[in-house]
Amino acid sequence: MQNLSIFMDIESSRSYVDELFSSEAGSVVEALVALKNAVIGSNRQKSSVIQQGVVPRLLQLSTDGTLDPNIRLEATITIGSLAKGTPENVASLIELGSATTLIEILRTSPVDSKLTEAALCALRSLFLHPQAPISALPADPSLLAHLTQIAREGTPTSRASIIRILSIWCGGSAQQDALCAAGACAAAAAMLGPRAPQALPALDLLAAMCFENAAVSQCAINTRHNDKSVPALLSSLAGRSQPLPVALGAARGLAFLHRAGALDASDPRVVYGALPCLARLCTRDVPEEIRATAAETLAYLAEVDTTLQRLAAISNHLMTSLADIVTCPSAAAKQGAFKCFASLGANDEDIRKKIIETYGLMLHVVNGMNNPEPMVRLAAVRCLHSLSRSVQQLRTTFQDHCVWRPLMQLLTDSPGTELLTVGSSTLCNLLLEFSPAKEPMLDQGAVEMLCALTRRPEAALRLNGIWALMNMAFQADQKVKQRILCCLGTEQMFRLLGDADTRVIMKTLGLLRNLLSTKSHIDAIMQDYADQVMQAVIVVLEGSYPCEVKEQALCILGNIGDGERAKDLLMDNEDVLRKLVDYLAHPERSLQEAALFCVSNLVRAGGAGAAARQARLAELGVLRALRLLQRRTTTNHTVKAALAQFNEFT
Repeated sequence: MQNLSIFMDIESSRSYVDELFSSEAGSVVEALVALKNAVIGSNRQKSSVIQQGVVPRLLQLSTDGTLDPNIRLEATITIGSLAKGTPENVASLIELGSATTLIEILRTSPVDSKLTEAALCALRSLFLHPQAPISALPADPSLLAHLTQIAREGTPTSRASIIRILSIWCGGSAQQDALCAAGACAAAAAMLGPRAPQALPALDLLAAMCFENAAVSQCAINTRHNDKSVPALLSSLAGRSQPLPVALGAARGLAFLHRAGALDASDPRVVYGALPCLARLCTRDVPEEIRATAAETLAYLAEVDTTLQRLAAISNHLMTSLADIVTCPSAAAKQGAFKCFASLGANDEDIRKKIIETYGLMLHVVNGMNNPEPMVRLAAVRCLHSLSRSVQQLRTTFQDHCVWRPLMQLLTDSPGTELLTVGSSTLCNLLLEFSPAKEPMLDQGAVEMLCALTRRPEAALRLNGIWALMNMAFQADQKVKQRILCCLGTEQMFRLLGDADTRVIMKTLGLLRNLLSTKSHIDAIMQDYADQVMQAVIVVLEGSYPCEVKEQALCILGNIGDGERAKDLLMDNEDVLRKLVDYLAHPERSLQEAALFCVSNLVRAGGAGAAARQARLAELGVLRALRLLQRRTTTNHTVKAALAQFNEFT
C-alpha cells in the first residue's frame, strides 16, 4: 500500500477507500488502522477524509453485526477521531447521521465492551458540539435504562462519557423525568466520589435533572451512595479543598435542590455549604468564567428568600466582589453580577442602599443597558428593577443618573418579551407619584407605549401596562388623565375588564379610580365618559367577580359621588342605586364598607340638590339599609355619620 499521507495530500488515489470495501476482513482492518492513525491529531486530514465521502462507509462498517468485531471497533474509533476535528467536521458528521448510528450501536452492545466505550467517546464529542444532536437520542425507557446501566457498570471512560452525554441531553422536564425513572440519580451519585475531576460530569447531570423539578429533586435527596445522601456528597465536594470547578458544580447542585423545594432555606447544607462556597468563588483571585457562573448561581439561590439574601450580602465581601465582576470584559461576568445584585436587593431596603453605594454601580447599570449583548442588557434591567423598589433611590440616585432615558430607549426599540416584561415592571416603579422621572417619561411617550402594552397577548405585559398607567394617573393633572383616556380608549378598557387575569381587572379598576379623583377632574371626565364608566361598573357588579374586584368597582362609584356634577349622573342611574342598597346588606364586610363609602358621599348635606338626593335615596331603601347596619354594629362611625345626614328623617 502507498503511504497514507500521500493519499491525504494528493487526493487522486482511491486505494484506501477501495480497501474499505474489500471482502477480505484483514484488508479492511488494515485500512481502518492506517486511516485511524493518519487522522489522529490532524484536522486537515480529518477534513480530507470527510470530503472524500468515507464517513458513510465507516458508519456501515461500525453497525454491521456480521463483520469481524475488530472491524466494527476500528471503524467506530475512527469516527470518534473524526468527531474531535473542527466544528465543521463535527457538523458534517452530525448531518450524515453519525449520532443516530452510534446510539444504535449502544442499544445492542454489552455494557463493558470496547465497542461501547468507543461509541460513547465518539458520541460525547458530537454532543459537545454547539449544535448537539439532542433529537438523535430518544426518550426510550429501555434505551435510557441500558445507558444508565453503562453509567453504573461500564468502564471508567464509558461511565464518564455517558454521564456527560446525558447531562447535555437533559434539557427539559420530559428528559428529567425519563432519566430519573431510568435510575440516573443513582448513576450520578455513584460518581460523586473522592476522585473529584471525575465528579464533574455527574455534578452537571444532577444539576440538569434537578433544575426546577420537585419530583426529581426529592428523588435525588433520597438517593444514597456508600451510606451518604446526595446532599451530603455535594456538601463535601463544595469545600475549599476541592478544585474550583468541582466546588462550583456541587454548590450549583445544592442551589437547584433548594429552589426545587427539596432543601429548606435554613438547611445547613444550603446556609453553610452552597451559599459561602458561591460567595467565595466570586472573589477576584478566581478565574473569570467561574466567577461569572458563581454569581449567577448565587443570584438564583437567594432570589426568593429574604434570609438568604441578607446572609449573602454580608458574606465574604460579596458586594466588593460583584462590583469587580461587573467590570470584567466578558458578557457572562457582567450578566452574573447584575443578576446577583438584583436578587440581593429584591426585598431589603438596607441591602439596596448598600448596593447603590457600591463603587458607582448605577453608572455600570446604565452602561449595561447600552451593552451590545442582549443578555447583559436584560440583567442590567433586572438589577434596575430590583433597585427601583427603593423610594429613596427613586428620588435621588435614579434621578441623578437619568436611568429612565436608556430604559425608555430599550423599551421602544423592539425588545424581546422577557426584556419588555422586566422593563415595564421597572416603569411601574418609576411612574409612582413621588418619582421625579414621571414628567420626563411622559414627554418621551410613556402613555402611548403603556397603552400599547395593554393590547399585547401576554398577560404579564398587559398587567404591567395597566399597572403603570394606574400609577401614572395617581394625583396626576387633568391633562395627563385625559391623555390616558384618549390613548387607551373605552373599548380597550372594557376588554381589560373582561381579562382572564384578575390582576389585570383589578389594576384597570384602580386606573379608573385614580382617574376619577379630585372633584373637578371627576366632573370633567364624567361629562365625557359617564355612560362608559357606569357601564363598566355595572358589568363588574353584576358579574361573577371576586369580592376584591367588586370592592374596587364600588369605590369608583364612591369617587363619582364625590364630584359636584358627577353625583347627579349617578343619581340618575336607578340600576346602580339599587345595587348600592343590595351591597349595603351584603354579608361580605368589605363590600358593605365600599357601598357605604359611596352612599356617604351621595347623602352628604349641603350643596345644591342635597335634600332631593336624600329623599330619593330614602325612597329606594338606603335609609332603611343604614338603620339595619346600625343595629348590627354600634362601632361603625361611618354608618352613624351617614344617618346623621338624613336630618329630616332622624
